[in-house]
Amino acid sequence: MSGVRHEYQRLNNCGPVTVGMALSRWGGTLTQYQIAPVLKPNGGDVNVTPPELAAFARKQGMQTHLATNGSRAMLKRLLAAGFPVIVETWFVTSDSGGMGHYRILNGYDDAKQKFTALDSYLGKLSFTYAQLDELWRAFGRTYLVVSPPEREEELRGLLGFRADPVLAKREALRVAVAEANRKNDAIAWLNLGNARLALGDSRGAVRAYDQAFASRPDAALDPTRPARTVGGLPWRTLWYSFGPLEAYTRTGRTADVLRLTSAVLQDAPAHEEALYWRGRALAAQGQSAKAKAAYREALRVRPSFAAARVALAGLNTGT
Repeated sequence: MSGVRHEYQRLNNCGPVTVGMALSRWGGTLTQYQIAPVLKPNGGDVNVTPPELAAFARKQGMQTHLATNGSRAMLKRLLAAGFPVIVETWFVTSDSGGMGHYRILNGYDDAKQKFTALDSYLGKLSFTYAQLDELWRAFGRTYLVVSPPEREEELRGLLGFRADPVLAKREALRVAVAEANRKNDAIAWLNLGNARLALGDSRGAVRAYDQAFASRPDAALDPTRPARTVGGLPWRTLWYSFGPLEAYTRTGRTADVLRLTSAVLQDAPAHEEALYWRGRALAAQGQSAKAKAAYREALRVRPSFAAARVALAGLNTGT
């Protein structure tokens, strides 16, 4: 499709750039130089989450649809109707190894069995349908659609059952169960844990996450994996996926949360979500002073982090 402006990113700016590209489809002119200071005021912030991107787009007057368990057929329907789609994918570089990366899809070609995309790091790309799916499933096939409010009904029609959050989550669980049984790898178990957690099943999620950590590492996803990394998930997984931290916290496995967040913060000390979940675990252990310090550091990194602010206020008031 035409009308989507490409922009190359500065360091760790793929999120701000990609949401700016999505907005450009509908006339937006903001670039990373206006967006990044809002989404990541601390330069050490290595990740802007999909909900943060969606919230920013809504503040620009757009509507958003953010969900997991997208499909090839769904992507093609949206693209054919003129809706570009942000997908969260895995990305491997020769120097830095595996990491999360946003791309915006802007077309497809059934004859070549390929999607076309704008990549803030590499420029214009194409992926075979199978290649994209393998990179996309690392994030449970998370997708974000940004569009004007006047096209809401059209978008809902294109999404079908996916427009209903409950139905979409149930279908995500069905797909995740089937994929975990078929592939039996760390990513499949991670996606199953996330699907269970989304439906409120923390204990079921923990069982799946334990399977993910116990799986064999995939060298193709994680070529620069540090020797100290434990478990089967790519070593940067918890920079982007916080389901294990939430589920372990909710089921009382706070020692695991402290161990996992220590590993994240060793490499990304300004990681606000790791700081937040570390604070939650410390608070559950009765270590209020250390929990407050973790929350304060999370808020220093991102002053708009509402969950950390609420948690800190709760400790300060004893609630």
